[in-house]
This record gives sequence, C-alpha cells and structure tokens, in this order.
Amino acid sequence: MSRDNNFDIQSPSCVLCGWTDDCPEKYGEKRTYVEYNLTFHYYCLLMSSGIWQRGEEDEGVDGFLIKDIRKEVNRAAKLKCNICKKKGASIGCVAPKCKRSYHFPCGIQRECIFQFMEDFRSYCWEHKPVQKFPDKESKGTSPCTICLDLVEHLPTYTVLKSPCCKNAWFHRECLQYQALSAGIFFFRCTVCNNKDKFQKEMLRMGIHIPEKDASWELEENAYEDLLQCYQHCDVKRCVCKKGRDYNEPDSKWEIKRCQCCGSRGTHLACSSMKSWEQNWECLECRSIFAKGNYSKQKKRSLATSEKTDATTCLLEEPSPKCTRQSPGSQRNFLLQSPKIMCQNNLSPCSHLELPASNRVTVSLSPLMPNRNWSLRKKHLKKQRGEVSNILKELKLQVNTKTTRLNISEENIWKSALKGFRQRSFSPTNTIEIKFTNCRNRSKTETSAGSKHRFFQLLMLHLQNSSLFEGSSAKNLSLDFQAVKENLYFEAGKMIAVSLVHGGPSPGFFSKTLFDCLVYGPENVKPALEDVADVDVAQTIKMIKYANSLSSLQSTIDDCYEFLAAAGCLRTITALCDKNMLVNDILIHHVIKRIISPLESFSQGLKTLGVLEKMQMHPDAFSSVLCHKPERLSAETVCDLFTIHSSSDVNKVEGADFWMSYLQDVEGGESVVTLEDILLFVTGSSSVPLIGFEPEPTIKFLHITYPVGNRLLNCLELPITKTYEQFKSKMDFTIRNTLTAERE
Repeated sequence: MSRDNNFDIQSPSCVLCGWTDDCPEKYGEKRTYVEYNLTFHYYCLLMSSGIWQRGEEDEGVDGFLIKDIRKEVNRAAKLKCNICKKKGASIGCVAPKCKRSYHFPCGIQRECIFQFMEDFRSYCWEHKPVQKFPDKESKGTSPCTICLDLVEHLPTYTVLKSPCCKNAWFHRECLQYQALSAGIFFFRCTVCNNKDKFQKEMLRMGIHIPEKDASWELEENAYEDLLQCYQHCDVKRCVCKKGRDYNEPDSKWEIKRCQCCGSRGTHLACSSMKSWEQNWECLECRSIFAKGNYSKQKKRSLATSEKTDATTCLLEEPSPKCTRQSPGSQRNFLLQSPKIMCQNNLSPCSHLELPASNRVTVSLSPLMPNRNWSLRKKHLKKQRGEVSNILKELKLQVNTKTTRLNISEENIWKSALKGFRQRSFSPTNTIEIKFTNCRNRSKTETSAGSKHRFFQLLMLHLQNSSLFEGSSAKNLSLDFQAVKENLYFEAGKMIAVSLVHGGPSPGFFSKTLFDCLVYGPENVKPALEDVADVDVAQTIKMIKYANSLSSLQSTIDDCYEFLAAAGCLRTITALCDKNMLVNDILIHHVIKRIISPLESFSQGLKTLGVLEKMQMHPDAFSSVLCHKPERLSAETVCDLFTIHSSSDVNKVEGADFWMSYLQDVEGGESVVTLEDILLFVTGSSSVPLIGFEPEPTIKFLHITYPVGNRLLNCLELPITKTYEQFKSKMDFTIRNTLTAERE
C-alpha cells in the first residue's frame, strides 16, 4: 500500500486516511468530487467517529453533508494514528476509556474490527469482539466451505466460525468477498442456508454486508445460456433420416422435450405423437414416478376420496362464495363440483324460406323510454363490439371439417378434457357437440345451441375450479398436480377456442391476471385484493397496518418461517420499510409463486392467435375478460333481430306489438324473461360474444302460435288484431315450451 504521492496526479489520496490505494473490497469505493475538491474511501467516511448522516439520501454524499465532511477532515488532521504515527486518524475505539485513534487502512492491517451496522462502531486490537470456541472445537483443521482450502480451528482474526453450523469454518477474506457479491438478500450460511442468525454474527465480527441485490442478479444477460432449449431426440430408435438433432417446427419432426425435466427430447413421430399438445415424459422421469417419489406431493394437491377420478376432482371446488383457505386448512374438506341443472332444447322447427322482400330493421330509440346509460356502459359496449369484430376475423381460420365432442353434463370437465386431447381435435375444425345423459342416450338439438351451452357450462366450471382462486375476480392458483398434468395450458386453450367458436366471454379474470398476460408479470404490481389465502392476507394486513417499529418487528418474528420461505426477509430499520416488505410479499404470492402456471396458461391462450390479439387490443379485451356482460335489456333484444315481412302484413303494427311486448317483459309484466325469449329462439340464454350465426330474424305469419326455429335463429310471430292477444300467445307458448324442456 502506498501513501500520498505528490507526483501521482491520476491517483489522488483520500482526505481522511491519506492512502492512494483503490481497493473497493477492502476500503470501499474510492470517490472523487471535483466540484468540492474531495477524494475519500467510502469506508473511511462511514467509520469516521465525528460525522453523521444529517441530510437526506440525495443530499451531499449519501446523506453526509459536504460541510460536515470538511469539519471531520479538519478534526482528524489534529489526531495522530496510534499505528502509523501520522496525522488524520478519524476513527476511534468505542471501548470505555480507550483513547486509540487510527486510519481505516491501518486498522485493517492491525486487525481492528469495524461493525457496518447501527452506529458503525470500531474496536481496536485490544478491545475487539472475538468468537468463543469450545476447547474440543479449537483443534484440528477443516476446509473453508467457500474456497475449500484448509482452515485451522484457531480463534484468530483471519478465521471465522458459523454460529449456526458446528463444522462450518471460513476465511475472513472469503466471507467478505462472498458478502460483497451476494448482498444482504442472498448472503447466508453456505452449509445450512440460515440467514438471520448468520448475518447477525458476521456483522458483529466486522463483515460488511451491502444493502444491494446480488451481483449475479445485476449482470446483464447472466442467464442467457439458460434460454437455450434442448434439441436432441433421445428415444432408443430415432426414425428421422436427417438425424437426432434435426428439428422442424410445426411438423412431425419437431422435437418435444420431457415435460418434467426438460433435459431429454423426442421427435413427435419417433414417439407416435400426433400433436405438440400431447404430454411426453422421458424414461428416467417415468421410472421416478413409478417408484412413487411424488406420492406426498400428490396427496397435498388432491383432497379426494379413493373412488373419485384424480383429474376430475382436480378441478372441482366448492361454491365461489366460499373463501379459499390456507394450504394447511384446504385439505380439510372434500372438493365438490358445482351442481348445474341440465336443460333440454327444442328440436329444429321446419325450414323456412326467407322471402327476398322488404326488410324492416327496428330501432327502439323513438318508442322506448330514454335510458340513462352511463359513459362507462357505453364505453364497454363499444369495446365489446370491437372484440366481436376481432373474433370474427379470427374465426376465418375455422374450416368446414367437423370434430365431434361427446360431452357429459354430469362431468363436463372430464369429457371436455378428453375431447380436447383426442388426436382428431383441432382448434381450426368446426366443433360439433353431442350431449349424452346418464343413460348414454343422446339429446338432439341444434349445433349452435348445444355448442354455446357446452362452452357456457365449461366456462362456469373453470371459474369455480381449483385452477383459479378469488371470489369474483380470479387469479391463477398454484396446483402442483395441475402443473404436472398440463391443465393450465388446457384451460387457456379452452378459453381461446370458446371465444373464437362462439362461446360466452369468461368475465372472471382479475385485472392483475389480465395485465400479467398482456404486459408481462414483470410489469405488474399486485394489490392486497389479489390475495385469496386468508392467512396470507391477514399476515400482509398486520405488516401493512403496524403503527410502530416494535410491533412491526414482532409481526415479522411471528411470521419468520413464511417470509423466509417466500424469500422476502429484509432488514427493517424504519417503520416505512414495511411498504417494501408488503410489496415483496404481494409480488411473490400473486405473481412469482404462480409463474409456471402463468406461462402454461399463456401458451394455451395463444391458440388461434387470441393472446396476440389481446396484447394488441388490451382495453377492448379487458371489457370481456374482466367484466361480466350486462343483463339483457329490451333494447338489446330488439336490436338483435331483423324483421322480415311480406307485403300483405302491416309492418308497423307487428313491430309495435313486438316492441311493446319486450317492454312489458323487461318491466316484469310477463311470466317470461328476456333470457327465455332468446332461449326459445336460439337455444342460448345469452348473446355470444362473437354474435349469432345466422343472425336472428323475425317473420310475421298467419299462424296460431309463435314458433322458434333454432336452426335458422328465426322467430315466427302470429298476426293478431290486438296486443292483448299477441302477449297472451307469446307468454303461453314460451312458458310451456321451456317448462317442458326443463322437465
């Protein structure tokens, strides 16, 4: 080490210790402030006895005011170092009656202890704290658990012992480099991984642990190698003529990696797989599963009876009104599927030839009372219209080839999963639904009506399944068994297919879940409302509303194990630190904890290009994925239908009767509802997000009672002389028809 050299212009000396050495690991960062004509080692400034941080963090030098630094330099210039005998000794021993002063580098050479915590105390070579070793432990040697060189078990300055592990010994220099690299969030015992007790002892013994993230977290592209995907076919007999390393995406020669370890692969054709969506496990992982190594994890994931199928129970949960319990209490009750009432649909009516005569498109605006729509409702309506047009564009991918799915209403999830995973299924094929009852007899109904009802039941089941958590606005949950069976991908795929093929809008996504899908989880800040677990939410509230530093510390001590498992432990020095701690817990519990399900769910939503459109039109899709559709109104139903009328029918009078009837139904002056009318005509009680196909129409005919032609979405209305007759016939027919269906 060298002292101030008057001829070394490029290496100015520290104004406190006078040394020119620039060694950040030993003396801290060497800083030069040209405007103030000051150069000093950061540790020299921190450990100086006559200066304190009297300013804010952005004032002076990290809170040390410039005028205070100059005063400290002047004070130190009068003190002689007890080691090198030169002036500028700014650091003094804090032991009572000890008057030794020294420079920071001199103190390091003389093996003084500097504690980088609390009041930043310093101890001279006679009063420094030492570690006490039992006699039987102070003999022999063992390897340093960092550099692996031998360490003598002697109570010396250069050797430190772990306070939490009996046989863990370290070189002081190794520990200091490890602390500077890991930072306060990752510096811990290299043997037992203890953090709190280990850091406390190391700080006492003079190890500086900086409050920063780990160096490997800050390094740009540090994990770039991890992004490289394994591309090699490992099956015993590879049938690809171009070799085991050949990979052609979107073909039978695409390489599929093991869904468990990811370190083995196979060509789709080499393992007789028809599509990328099929799961594949390598021989090593299959053998592990066969030995039952995952039995404990399965028991934690599935609270089910022996008679119940595992995949079925996985997605069956109690009513969404029930509050999700903590993982410990969640196993105390049997998960049950929501009970859904089965309904039969009308058989198709006779085919009607629509005349190419005048068409009358009716608007309720001049006849209906003024409706005070809020700006928000108008905005949502506009956005839903935009989504409808986008989905119609995506539906152009769907071809005329038909895929039939046999669906059981009693077990909607299992039968849907089986159908989506069958080899012949393709999202671009036209989907045909065939419902089967418990006696295995099929029900005949229109293709569009049965398909819409299927997607409606499926979305309701997904909303109440264990893949999601929360009351009304749902976030993804963490279910290890679902991850293993790739069910998050299937759920995302089902939602995407439902949107494009005419199903209802889910409407149960939380804003946080939607933002994670659209903007990426790294750009989302969750809120307390996103935490469905009662115990975790209570812990966050206790931390958030702590009104004193002591109560905050007590709360942290009580939930130490939870915070340690979540990686959220941090040093608390002020009450305001609780805000960062709460934010850490929220990010871990709501986002980081479910990052694997989120990635899988996102991949499923990419089906038919839905996720890409969501990211291009976030505001529009938010209106359908995060908000339930508005209830049907008379105006909505009226706008939905186009009136076709022949020349011998009074168009205006028929339209008047129809609009008056919708008003009465909406006002509760009828035995039927607007949903009943829609169900009577189309087989669906709600309007699909993509709209009806074909578009609903009305035809006035000389018939006795109204007829709903679900094949054509056509409502045939009788021509009557009075409105009372029209209303009576409508109520009678719709009520009795739907009652017969339900029975």
